[in-house]
Amino acid sequence: MEKQETIGNYTHGISLVERKNLVITGVKKIENFDTEQFLLETSMGFILVKGSELELIKLDTLQGNVSIRGIISGINYLDDNNKKSKENGIFNRLFK
Repeated sequence: MEKQETIGNYTHGISLVERKNLVITGVKKIENFDTEQFLLETSMGFILVKGSELELIKLDTLQGNVSIRGIISGINYLDDNNKKSKENGIFNRLFK
């Protein structure tokens, strides 16, 4: 009998190829995204991905994998204080 992994026990990793294709593992939740930035909750904290022409290519909720394509200009880990200020900035921009 095979042992199955528990959902929510994610291993975190980032793979970026030519600043165009990004794969992030260990994603618990996508908080928000648009063509310029993604805010993701991972097993190692929140990540803000910035760029242009960003699009969600693949979302595997069972394994916690996310694939993003576009021109990646930055990847930042956020602590809890920065996350709240970044979320406010995202929501303010959406509802202007």
